[in-house]
Amino acid sequence: MQVLALDTTGRRGSIAIVRGGDRAVTVAEYAGDASRSHAERLPADIVELLRANEIPMSAIDCFAVASGPGSFTGLRIGIATLQGLALVTRRPMVGVSALAALAHLASEGRARGDRVGVWMDGYRREVFAALYDVTDEPPFTLGRLIEIEGATVGDPAATLDRWIELGPPPALFIGDGAELYRDRIASAAAGARILPTPLLAGAIGRVAVAHALRGETVSPSGIQPLYVRRPDAELARDHALAHRGPDVAPAD
Repeated sequence: MQVLALDTTGRRGSIAIVRGGDRAVTVAEYAGDASRSHAERLPADIVELLRANEIPMSAIDCFAVASGPGSFTGLRIGIATLQGLALVTRRPMVGVSALAALAHLASEGRARGDRVGVWMDGYRREVFAALYDVTDEPPFTLGRLIEIEGATVGDPAATLDRWIELGPPPALFIGDGAELYRDRIASAAAGARILPTPLLAGAIGRVAVAHALRGETVSPSGIQPLYVRRPDAELARDHALAHRGPDVAPAD
């Protein structure tokens, strides 16, 4: 099986080719050019990745995309790009949470019962977060992680307080949000290790292989973005509706 994986949750993003079955490996993984937007780089970066590795588009068996959370614009562009390629090639897709992909990367070399906290920068002084326990299943398999708390967005300190109520705080954090708020982590979880933020596309592809082997793929239209936070346009619309006078009729 050969999977093309794409991450556009952040400004840089990444693309990868993953190959294999039970022991999938990342054949190639390239970081994006953060000085250019995803709209400027895609799908040309994908075409270049395939060309450089002498792999025709027809040889891709499945397309995997980071479903979120992250930049609304980035998610829409990444999902739409792979949906288009999957439609043209008539291939299935898998959406993978960026939070879960980060946790899988952090779990490599960890023992059963180790707790991993994932923090992605949510801007507005908030983090996208999720909490996992590691099992003794192999990394990137579907049984490797136990989700203790699913995707949330909120204040870093409040997130830590909530996690402490769920048990001992994580000994390991990963993600650009963890790097950004390392002082807050140090004050609440002394001794916790913070891993550098890695490229994600390879991990997304490897998790996607595990799903595909179990038949857990969808058609391109079945990919749903994991926004966690409501888009600003929706919040602005609700705010405007709430402050309309009683005699003002809504627009058609």
